[in-house]
Amino acid sequence: MVIGYWLLAMGHGQWAVECMAQDTVKVSLVYLEHSETLSFDEKRLPDAQILRGDVCFRHDSVLMYCDSAYFFEKENSLHAFGHVHLVQGDSLEGFSDVLYYNGNTKLARMRQRVRLIHQATTLTTDSLNYDRQQDIAYYFSGGQIVDSLNTLTSRWGQYTPDNHQALFRGDVKLVNPKFVLTADTLGYNTESYQSDLVGPTTILYEEETTILSTNGWYNTKTELSQLLDRSRIIHIDGITLTGDTIYYDKANGYGRCLGNIESTDSANHMTLYGHVSEVWEDGGRAYVTDSAMMVDWSDSTAYTYMHADSLWTEEITYQIYSLFPRDSVMVDSVMVAQAPDTIWRDTSYNQLRAFKHVRIYRDDIQAVCDSARYHGKDSVLTLYGLPICWNENNQMSADLIHIYVKNQTVDYMHGIGSGLMVKQDGANEYNQMAGKEIVAYIRDEDVYLVDVQGNAETVFYPVEDDGSYIGVNRTQSSFVKVYLQDRKIDYVLFTTSTTGVMIPLDQALPEETRLNGFFWAEDERPRQAADIFLHPERTKRPETVAISASAEEDEEEEELPTKGKRTKSQINKNVKQNR
Repeated sequence: MVIGYWLLAMGHGQWAVECMAQDTVKVSLVYLEHSETLSFDEKRLPDAQILRGDVCFRHDSVLMYCDSAYFFEKENSLHAFGHVHLVQGDSLEGFSDVLYYNGNTKLARMRQRVRLIHQATTLTTDSLNYDRQQDIAYYFSGGQIVDSLNTLTSRWGQYTPDNHQALFRGDVKLVNPKFVLTADTLGYNTESYQSDLVGPTTILYEEETTILSTNGWYNTKTELSQLLDRSRIIHIDGITLTGDTIYYDKANGYGRCLGNIESTDSANHMTLYGHVSEVWEDGGRAYVTDSAMMVDWSDSTAYTYMHADSLWTEEITYQIYSLFPRDSVMVDSVMVAQAPDTIWRDTSYNQLRAFKHVRIYRDDIQAVCDSARYHGKDSVLTLYGLPICWNENNQMSADLIHIYVKNQTVDYMHGIGSGLMVKQDGANEYNQMAGKEIVAYIRDEDVYLVDVQGNAETVFYPVEDDGSYIGVNRTQSSFVKVYLQDRKIDYVLFTTSTTGVMIPLDQALPEETRLNGFFWAEDERPRQAADIFLHPERTKRPETVAISASAEEDEEEEELPTKGKRTKSQINKNVKQNR
């Protein structure tokens, strides 16, 4: 009994395998559903049924309608002519003048005035092949796809109805109400409206923005994008953003850029560099960090380089008004001039802010500070946080320094609060000026006038005609003006209340050769553009302490022999004269 059941199971198993094998090789047949007439032509078409009038075929779930057809039943294929209409399910329809259909391969070749409609998407071309087995429709002699948002044209195209995915090659053009996209190769999804950028692509917003990319994606509905491989965004106002990776929200005017960033403002002749950046088109704001650098190329002969931990730039808009005269009028036979019209208009200027470890290099000016701001309206660069500026062998420091630019060149520097100007004259000789405020005027890239205002103090090293030093000259005055020529002191103007002393060089003590608060920060100075990325330790500024001594010490020291050197009491007398 058991053996019998086993044999029966074996028999049924073999039958099942055979059935499966048959199903594997089995193909579905094309059926003729309807035709008004049927005829044969044994000479011309011996294997064909000739059908005319309201012809309808069925293959699987596909219905095919036409005016006339040749039906090759043995080959399981047909040729349809006139008003061809292919219907697949409830979501796909095809129209053409001619259809060649093979039931074995499920390949439909549609020719002449072809339209393929899938939900809200319409594909038009002159020649289309639709592979039902793979669910792929493709054209090769030019075509167009239109959905609810975009129109796409190309020389070659492929569309997969199942996943709404399309691929285009050759003279690709996507037209959107807001922009035009052109490419050689483009992927596109008609459901998500996302374009896949797989080659050189240009997205042009008329009179506004241009996007250039070779890799990434762009959603034509949300206007969100991810652009890779050194893509570029060009705005109409002259701002260009380039980077390795750009996340761009066009609708909200926001972009985030990562890797080798280059943001150029051609209107203000400025370029920002770094590795992390954010851009807000509203207000022209941009933020750059991670090796951030600004290059100002407004002066083609002398670029300005600035480095900081972070750089911010923005466009400040304000209103100005203009007066336009109006024609005079007659009032009681008297010609009376009417008040002018007042016209208000918007204008703007650029503002740059730098934060932490600011270093600046320019051929004629170098500077370091903690933070800085450039005010485009007044062309003023303001340095905050222990600022130091250098010009040639001149060093300026103060609590706050303004650098004024005129005609793209530095006009003058204005130090406010604890101002100190130092000019190295020899190996250990420094001409010094200190006061509440110091203004250094620059001409032809050199300082030609230094104006010290408020509690002005100076230390100078006068020289003989042979260039040897006469001594050390210390003065104190309300103000001092020092005129220079060929980088040498030409003459000095003091107020009438000036006090001073000339100390022989061999008698000058170190304390007398330095003003209170003197320091020399040459090690911090950027000597070339690349030096702005160096971070030397900031020079510690000494505390300002007056030289003084008690009366008893003076009397005691005055009794000591000098032997060519001066006593401390003599030093104090000279210093007091300067106060």
